[in-house]
Amino acid sequence: MSVRRLAEEQPASFEFTPENKAWAEKEIAKYPPGRQASAVLALLWRAQKQSGYWLSKSAIETVAATLDMPNIRVLEVATFYTMFNLAPVGRHYIQLCGTTPCMLCGAEDLKAVCRKRIGEQGHLTSDGLFSWTEVECLGACCNAPMVQINEDYYEDLTPETFAKLLDDLAAGRLVKTGSQIGRVSSEPVGGLTALTTLYGANGRGGLGAPAPANDQSPASGDGSGLAGGQNHTDPRSGKTGN
Repeated sequence: MSVRRLAEEQPASFEFTPENKAWAEKEIAKYPPGRQASAVLALLWRAQKQSGYWLSKSAIETVAATLDMPNIRVLEVATFYTMFNLAPVGRHYIQLCGTTPCMLCGAEDLKAVCRKRIGEQGHLTSDGLFSWTEVECLGACCNAPMVQINEDYYEDLTPETFAKLLDDLAAGRLVKTGSQIGRVSSEPVGGLTALTTLYGANGRGGLGAPAPANDQSPASGDGSGLAGGQNHTDPRSGKTGN
């Protein structure tokens, strides 16, 4: 486990905005009296987001005072979880997945873009816009390679589309989150190859029919979601009907 320390340069103070303070009070109220420490992760995350995605010493101490906790207890939490950044990461903090599926699909090429555009991991650009780090699996393996920037996922990237994404973010232009090739969820690139009569080849509903309810099998009802009202077998009862 790496040693995580607070940044050498620190702001003089931190206070929650009125909106975030009201939010924190509601969060604390979810817990019984004497158990307000249970809200520490939520408040640290809110403080980090308010501060531009990093936690200062004063922010940690403000959370501690808000929850009536010793400073060291909150510092222990902030330094343990790597989701908390202990130094400035810039306006656009890039977490680049380097786990096996992304590595096989081109993550190394995305790292090269980061090194060329930003520098090595942990380096904050002089304009304060970008920094990056390699992380473990972010859970979008089917749409590899991918990155997380702040709170958004960008998937199905190539070096070219990733470089353009960084250009657009730097210029303040609107960007498209999710798949960069128009993929729906984690379906095959060419669209669904099964259940297309029910969900459609694009995954947005076949024959204008909504997806079945959770307690209803795809074949139940009057068969309106099936092509031509063809015979089907109810997977629960094994009975065949139309």
